[in-house]
Amino acid sequence: MFTLLKRHTLIWLLPLSLYLYHLAFENTAIFWYMHTFAILVLMSIALVHYSVFDELKTWKSLIYGLVFGTIIYAILAIGYLVFDVLRLNVEGPVSSLQTLFAPTSIWHYLLLMFVIVPGEELFWRGYIQQQLKKYMKPPFAILGASLLFGVALAFSGFWPSIVAGIVAGILLGLLYEWKRSMPLLIITHLVVLVLLFIVLPLPL
Repeated sequence: MFTLLKRHTLIWLLPLSLYLYHLAFENTAIFWYMHTFAILVLMSIALVHYSVFDELKTWKSLIYGLVFGTIIYAILAIGYLVFDVLRLNVEGPVSSLQTLFAPTSIWHYLLLMFVIVPGEELFWRGYIQQQLKKYMKPPFAILGASLLFGVALAFSGFWPSIVAGIVAGILLGLLYEWKRSMPLLIITHLVVLVLLFIVLPLPL
């Protein structure tokens, strides 16, 4: 049994990750503490079992990160506007999501920059996506990892976060398979969050 679990880590790691996300979103008063704890645990596991790909020069990662981060934000913003035009009641959930979980202090932003964003990319794109490639072709692994990321975000209780997580996960997953650079993913993710939370927060 131990050998099986060691060889097929997704058997126990996926339930653990979902449970940790559930704990993080369960109490909004301590969300930042619990979410940081959850990501630290998952990131540590990923780093033990995963070799980080970094096949881009630093300056290229910065430029590509700015470009692709802006593109992903634009796709999410357009999706928001489409849902709003279709009267799918997106403004209320997005506003509530921003109120409850958006960073509000400098230490929140520091946690995002140095723990949460790197940890999420290392775990979901770096580890889960690569593990799924053992059982399926890369396009399905990207989709599978993105859907699982969406399921984890479902514990927030807001459907826009699920949709955004899946869409962003697919785009980041494709970017990782294309450029093979974890720093690029982290920079891209950070650019998306800067645009979402500071520069052009939704609702527009």
